Parts: sequence; C-alpha cells; structure tokens
Amino acid sequence: MIVNDRITDYIRSLESDRSPLLSKIGKKARQDNVPVIREETAAFLQTMTAAIRPKAILEVGTAVGYSTLLMAEVMPSDCHITTIEKYEKRIPLARENFKEAGESGRITLLEGDAQDILKGLSGPFDLVFMDAAKGQYLLWLPRILELMSPGGMLISDNVLQDGDIIESRYAVERRNRTIHGRMREYLYELKHSERLTTSVVPIGDGITVSILK
Repeated sequence: MIVNDRITDYIRSLESDRSPLLSKIGKKARQDNVPVIREETAAFLQTMTAAIRPKAILEVGTAVGYSTLLMAEVMPSDCHITTIEKYEKRIPLARENFKEAGESGRITLLEGDAQDILKGLSGPFDLVFMDAAKGQYLLWLPRILELMSPGGMLISDNVLQDGDIIESRYAVERRNRTIHGRMREYLYELKHSERLTTSVVPIGDGITVSILK
C-alpha cells in the first residue's frame, strides 16, 4: 500500500455495499487475480464520473467490465462508454457482465490492441479512464489528448506502482525496469504539459487526474 494500511482499511470500512452484481464481479475478479481497481479507487472513479456528468466516456482496459459498470452506475442516462480490451479470454465475461447489468446498449466494447483502435476512434470524450498496459500510457497519450473534449478529464490508474515509482531503477526488479522508467516519463509529461492540469493522488495504487485546458 502507498499510504498507511490502517488508513486504507478505515477508508474501505466506510464504503457502503455495492450492488449485488458489482460485488459479485469484483469478488470473483480478485479471486481469479484479474486486475480490477481497488475499492478506494473505485469510489474515487465513481465520484469523478458523477461530478463531471460526461456525455461520452473512453476506457482503455476493460478486463471483466468492473470499472466500466462502476462508471455506468453513476453516469447520466444519455452517456455512452467505449471500452477497449485486448485479452481475448476476458472479453466474453465482460460482455456477459454488461448484459446482466442491462447496460449493453450504453457500452461498446472494442476488441484488439489499443494503439490500433485509438487511431480509428473519433471523439470527443469528456472522461477517459486509462487502466491497461502501464508501459504504454506514454505512447497512447498524444492520441488520447486528441480525442478528449476541452475541459475533459483523464484518469490514469496504477501510476505509483505500489510505491516503486520513487525508487531508483536499479532498486526495482529487472523485469519491471522498463515499465518503471516509462511511468516516470508519463508522470513527468502529465505534470509538465502546457495542455494539462494534473494532480497525482496517492490512493489505491496511485492515480492521476488531468484536465485538458
């Protein structure tokens, strides 16, 4: 945990029960080691979605659709989510979860590599949630910004890498050094881009909230 474990446990204890379906999806995903967002991050994502009342949402990284349905639960009735997933084994389950939630009509799931799919999308999107291959965030960013509406919000998850982001590249495992370096570059770009106003929020595994000027 990035913050004190006792604080995190207390924050989680304050959460009200989620809908039976979302609780089931989240529990099953964690049992199967599917990378879904942590509960304190889930609450933050829902709060931001409700606050900006988007008309169009783009999500990069569907997994089994947990975060997709979290946003769908609080977004305006006329909002639509476009979500991208590459891992073929998770796609049928995500579609099944969308159908069970009665949200198939408001969610479009695009199958394939995000880099290719992003090129063919047309915006604008008022909210973008990035939660996929961490080493690709920097590569996707220019196109993401092109797809965002002015004043739109970009939320990126897992940016602090369980606290490893503050370590020297030689202090992290060799297999993680490339991602470590790319994430540091991504954070620097978010904080120094003249087009963005960005805050780094140390909840869950670290998230950033960026507003397109």
